[in-house]
Amino acid sequence: MKLKYVYILVILLILAVGCTKPPEEEMKNAREAVFIAENDPDAALYARSLLARARESLSAMEVEAGNKRYDAVKAHAADAISAAERARLEGSVGAARAREEAASLVSGLRSEIEEALRNVNGAMYSQLSLDFDDLYGDIRNVNDAADRAESSRLDGRYQDAIDIARDIRVGLSDINGRVASAATTAKK
Repeated sequence: MKLKYVYILVILLILAVGCTKPPEEEMKNAREAVFIAENDPDAALYARSLLARARESLSAMEVEAGNKRYDAVKAHAADAISAAERARLEGSVGAARAREEAASLVSGLRSEIEEALRNVNGAMYSQLSLDFDDLYGDIRNVNDAADRAESSRLDGRYQDAIDIARDIRVGLSDINGRVASAATTAKK
């Protein structure tokens, strides 16, 4: 008799476990949150690791859903949503930082180029031993690059603007260094 109740209890437990429904709403929300984050260009550029974590949680959620471990599915769905939302937030913060850095770097370029041009003009006036055609060509190149940096900044391509501005600074440093070296040599 007791054995009969044990069998009935086992059958009921199997039916209860087998009839549990997957948390469809949580899974849908997780997929949607990760999709939105993946299509956010700022998140993709400035929060790659969080985006990868969101994708990993989403994959783990799918695996657990296949294994019918619905508590784990809910946990992974919550992790995916959290990581996706944080990726979007970090992406917007990263974009704001890049925008500010690009504006700062690009805004000072023209005065630095003018200073380098004054140095080259002064070296020419002093008749220093330099290849002035080469120096003026370098000045034209950094001017053109400054135009590209400004254009990139205005188009929202902040990282491009930052990279170009840094390259310009290296070029200006080289121009000023050649002039300073020639001036030092002429004084001896």
